[in-house]
Amino acid sequence: MCGITGIVGQHEPVWIDRMNNIMTHRGPDDHGVYRSPDGTVALAMRRLSILDVEGGHQPMGNPDGTIWIVFNGEIFNSPELRAKLEQKGYSFKTRNSDTEVLIHLYADKGQAMLHDLNGMFAFVIYDRRKNILFGARDRMGIKPLYYCQGIGRFAWASEAKALLTLPWVSRNYSSQSLSYYLTLLYVPGDQSIIAEIFRVPPGHSFIYDLSAKQIRLEQYWELDFSRTEERSVEDWAEQIRGSLRAAVKRWTLSDVPLACSLSGGLDSSALVGLLSEVGINRVKTYSVSFAGEGEAPWDESALARLVADKWSTDHHEIVLRPEELLKDLLTMVWYLEEPYAGGLPSWYVYREMAREVKVGLTGLGADELFGNYGRFSWYEENPIIRAAMSFHTRFAPIAKTMGVLASMITGPTKWVPEEIPWVGRGRLFARLSQLLARPFGEYYYANQWHLSDSQKRNFMVPLKGEACRDTSEYLQAIYDSVGAKDHRNGLAAVDFRTQLAEEFLFMTDSFSMAHSIEARVPFLDHTLVEQVFRIPPAIRTNAQDVKYLFRRAIGDLLPPQLLTAPKRGFSLPIELWLRRELRPLVERLLAPERLAKQGIFRKEFYAYFVEPHLAGKANYAWPIWAVLMYQLWHELYQERALSSPPSFSWKDLC
Repeated sequence: MCGITGIVGQHEPVWIDRMNNIMTHRGPDDHGVYRSPDGTVALAMRRLSILDVEGGHQPMGNPDGTIWIVFNGEIFNSPELRAKLEQKGYSFKTRNSDTEVLIHLYADKGQAMLHDLNGMFAFVIYDRRKNILFGARDRMGIKPLYYCQGIGRFAWASEAKALLTLPWVSRNYSSQSLSYYLTLLYVPGDQSIIAEIFRVPPGHSFIYDLSAKQIRLEQYWELDFSRTEERSVEDWAEQIRGSLRAAVKRWTLSDVPLACSLSGGLDSSALVGLLSEVGINRVKTYSVSFAGEGEAPWDESALARLVADKWSTDHHEIVLRPEELLKDLLTMVWYLEEPYAGGLPSWYVYREMAREVKVGLTGLGADELFGNYGRFSWYEENPIIRAAMSFHTRFAPIAKTMGVLASMITGPTKWVPEEIPWVGRGRLFARLSQLLARPFGEYYYANQWHLSDSQKRNFMVPLKGEACRDTSEYLQAIYDSVGAKDHRNGLAAVDFRTQLAEEFLFMTDSFSMAHSIEARVPFLDHTLVEQVFRIPPAIRTNAQDVKYLFRRAIGDLLPPQLLTAPKRGFSLPIELWLRRELRPLVERLLAPERLAKQGIFRKEFYAYFVEPHLAGKANYAWPIWAVLMYQLWHELYQERALSSPPSFSWKDLC
């Protein structure tokens, strides 16, 4: 596990050192640099030693120096792959380095090597013989990989902030990415918040031709809904239990001790039980509790203690108070490096873990596998949405044409808070065509709970000359591209491509690596994921009990109280804190005069959202939190252009 970076093309030697050093937190144990003989290719890494602590130094080359690699992650089936390669005549210098396995596997199979890998990874290989770079990101997007291109140059890194140290990379933000963020609370897709920096998408590889100076991306994996199998619920529960056990056993491969995040929810609690089942006992567990007035609905610490007692874990409970969050908030924003307005408690879990271990397991992914909070119910229970979804599936091209005609008839429509969006000027026709053209995107939960597309048009000021695509259109395009015959599968595919990869896994990687912790997500073992999506969607989950199948598979591992406990989510009491401890920050950074001067959000945002929320007349927590977190990011990465964690506090901003 480490941070990787590199550059090709004419460059100053100090550039690679700066990129590498800004990621020291990702790998404090070791570092290294490779420079090609002609000086046009440089690879670098920062290493957190987990496997083959003594012998896994990077960058690593093959015996004749024609293949070099920098690799971030773990390959959990590397022992089996190593044995097969040895049978083919490949010899190994290291004791059990999975990095060396990747080198020989590439030599043996080329790009096809990706299909053999089980694990979490982002790597780049420099093949001197072919004069190419070959890179890839794991199937789920557990490990990040950013890249940018300049005139005759190509650079990549585990973190965008490493690329921002390059003198030819601008810090200009993307209005499109900001628009998506305001609805989703994270930046999705291939484009980062920085206009010149892009992500390698999950399940994709790339070839960069050093001669042609061109990159070609290729998808090597995606969810497959075409291979469903008919089995009884009992058979599926048994199959899932066996696959969960096997995945947890694989993902505990390590030469150092490990720990487990324990929120008190179903997923992390099941993980603790599975760890015991595969022989890892007395594991260290960590949970967060909230003890402030009115914060009980967010607190699951009592349930976490029940699990810890059942499996006799070495349990650590962290009491999180808003004062501590405020103290750490700017540092969190710096390590996140992109705007993010989701939950933040994991920061404290990984901080405490880092005092004793290097590897932390989390139950992330089980929600996405088994119904994702029952969001599909919204599409099933509303007859209007159901009819629109059905119409869209059959007549999508016609609906798209209706939308074009509507825009020609009505002209540009500007949403005004006091009026119904589809009244007058032919808006009924426009609204109807919009629903028929993208019913999934329009009714995706984030478009209902956070800043909707129509609200953003009223309160956001795009960069001059940059037209922003609606988030509903973006989500609808992903949904349509999957071609799923069942909307539960379509929703799962959207969540895997968006929220799972670019919110939950993004946050998990950022916060864990900030504290030099390797976070592992065994529920996202790709063989387990593929098996779960062979289950017919009507069996995999249901509206009355979303995780009934998962619960049936692992129920005996849990205290009875957890089996009926409501889903709470691992988040913060933002609604309360914005009115109390965070209020000075809100009133300063979202003040109308500041917004007007900044020119990103209209000053009316304060009167419409902030004033009613602070007065307790309405709950606009998520729109306010989204804009506040963006303002903090903008302060650190745009206005101050920091290249190290902030040395000032939130009070200095007030």
